Amino acid sequence: MAVGIVRLHNLFAVVMLSGIYSLISAGLFVTMDAVDVAFTEAAVGGGIATVLMLGTLALTTDEEKGPLANLQVLPLLVVLITGAALIYGTLDMPSFGDPQAPIHQHVADLYLAEAPVTTGVPNIVTAVLASYRGYDTMGELSVIFTAGIGVMLLLGAGTRRRKD
Repeated sequence: MAVGIVRLHNLFAVVMLSGIYSLISAGLFVTMDAVDVAFTEAAVGGGIATVLMLGTLALTTDEEKGPLANLQVLPLLVVLITGAALIYGTLDMPSFGDPQAPIHQHVADLYLAEAPVTTGVPNIVTAVLASYRGYDTMGELSVIFTAGIGVMLLLGAGTRRRKD
């Protein structure tokens, strides 16, 4: 699918392949017992992202423009500076899997030992997100919902209603 997405010039087909890839990824997450991640991937990747991309295609064209059709230096410069800042920000992170990393020194052991017993949920990630971080997760969902409503309002702002 990745090769098809890169090789196709019809943007509608690219959007559809992207949505299919997200749904297949959600199925793989379910197979790995990460149901919460699968739900998020299906809702965001297969659902809202596909709808927003199709909405964008409805307002624009469905064929890719040729290379260098709209080459602008400022957006490229912004992306390069942002990428460099993100890479610089990760230089002092602990090594992957380091048992002495700060994340392993606080509540992780408590969550692993107590979560199945105190919450009754066998999946640790789901127990942490739904029980220990329930208000935080609700806040994140509220932000995503508000952003979605804002995008819908912005996309609908250019339409005028005809008076009959």
